[in-house]
Amino acid sequence: MKHPSSRLVVLLGLTFVAGFDSIAPAAVQPDRPNILVIVSDDQGYADLGFQGCRDIPTPHLDRLAASGIRFSNGYVTHPFCSPSRAGLLTGRYQQRFGHEQNPFFDPNDHREGLPTTEKLLPEFLRDAGYVTGWIGKWHLGAAPEFWPQHRGFTETFGFLGGGHHYLNWKTNAAQEYNLPIERNGRPVAVTNHLTLAFGDEGAAFVRRHQTEPWFLYLAFNAPHTPAEPTPDRLAQFKSIADPKRRKYAAQVSLLDDAVGGVLAALRESGQDRRTLVFFFSDNGGPIMTNGWNGSSNLPLRGGKGEVYEGGIRVPFVMSWPGKLPAACGSDMTVSTLDVFPTALALAGVPLPTNRPPDGVNLLPYLTGAVTNAPNPQLFWRMGGGRQLAIRAGDSKLVRLRSQPDALFDLAGDLGETQDLAGRRTNEVRRLGAGLDGWNKTLVPPAFPGLAGHAANPKNSKQLVEP
Repeated sequence: MKHPSSRLVVLLGLTFVAGFDSIAPAAVQPDRPNILVIVSDDQGYADLGFQGCRDIPTPHLDRLAASGIRFSNGYVTHPFCSPSRAGLLTGRYQQRFGHEQNPFFDPNDHREGLPTTEKLLPEFLRDAGYVTGWIGKWHLGAAPEFWPQHRGFTETFGFLGGGHHYLNWKTNAAQEYNLPIERNGRPVAVTNHLTLAFGDEGAAFVRRHQTEPWFLYLAFNAPHTPAEPTPDRLAQFKSIADPKRRKYAAQVSLLDDAVGGVLAALRESGQDRRTLVFFFSDNGGPIMTNGWNGSSNLPLRGGKGEVYEGGIRVPFVMSWPGKLPAACGSDMTVSTLDVFPTALALAGVPLPTNRPPDGVNLLPYLTGAVTNAPNPQLFWRMGGGRQLAIRAGDSKLVRLRSQPDALFDLAGDLGETQDLAGRRTNEVRRLGAGLDGWNKTLVPPAFPGLAGHAANPKNSKQLVEP
């Protein structure tokens, strides 16, 4: 499927957003826009209808993409869960404050979580008068100071760990995948499939706050393992021969229904035209033999846990009916780092100067007010430097420990199959120097994380795949 260039998006955007500049000083407007950020978990790049998927219908997410802009060059800041979410909520490369691992789940460990020195997006928006809600998966620390209600969220519903069972679990506060589901810090009973429960909660939040600006971070854990779809939904995919793919498809379908319920609440309450919606996955789908959840990242190389495109390039949509163009594709290079400054601009909140964000406000680029590239360079680092990458324009340098730098031209080689390092030595040196310079601005990992606890036998029951 071919998508129009980013230039066409800009031209269409000028038609749709006439008078958009009047939104800039949002602090003086009585009706500031809502902001809805929807995140899926471990979803494959190819596993949505608007991405070309044929065996998993996703009508609700397809409708969302059709109502806005689908970015073919959309990225996250890290190839696995917790660091990716830390980058999203701070607007900064998470390695700047040492959040480079999935935290080990221990409510008594005051290192293992998103450092409290960082002020999160919901804190800025709450202070600006927004109702702020978190629903779903947290995975940013289990000790009390890391809890979402202490990080700027006024309403919360979900679980603190990195994953959870979806059906018929026995609640156990000491087992990460059986943790209680909590509403505003108090355990509640959940009888529905967990994905649908999160969707219902999101729809209720939208309907509850029709007269005040709000920010909702709707962070699903689907389709992350364990694969536990409802039996009736699984039966709908009996034509898929591979059992893992079949269960995964059912999980994605339930996710699509849950998102559809939230989007329906927006339309039915008349809030869709004053709500900016983001959708993306937290990282690429896991494709390792033992860790595969049934996802597909084709045509990309690699997957979760890798700085190849399959680990960091994700389905990425922005929608704001009447303000941004509909049914458009863009080849702009965008990042989840951009959510933070875009949201603050809508809320009329100045950007922090003590910890400036690494992303940009995307709205001027989409309306044509700014015509250069929003992110001329993006960087990645994993494992304290075991894997690094830089993208500049269409060129991407990948550096794996103990291996020579590899260079790829993503414009003609999306699957990163042809290493051009031997033919473009000057470009390798230039990008390598840029990567070195960025890496020098970072700090070592602030906590050992899940991997750092793996050698301790007493932790064996708590350890799960990242």
